[in-house]
Amino acid sequence: MTDMEKKVMVRLCAKILTETDLYDTDKEVQNLIDWVLVSEQMKENNNVIRNLTGEYKQIEPDCRARVKEKLERMKELCKERNSLYEKQNDLKGQKWKLEKALER
Repeated sequence: MTDMEKKVMVRLCAKILTETDLYDTDKEVQNLIDWVLVSEQMKENNNVIRNLTGEYKQIEPDCRARVKEKLERMKELCKERNSLYEKQNDLKGQKWKLEKALER
């Protein structure tokens, strides 16, 4: 079914709903119209889902690369910080020894 055919069917359903009482009096008509409307909404939702998925797939690789890059940088920072902590402890030990020597 073409897009034009779909639009005509939806417009026909809308016209039937507003111009007659068939929707209220005939359960089969009600079910048919509801089916067309629900099916159309599902198709629209699927199109939006496809678009969102496509956009996600375009963004994802770059984000993953940046996350990996940031994680590597974080590892480097932690190593550097730990190294400085060790140096700081060594300096504290040297300072303590100097203070003890100065007290004599």
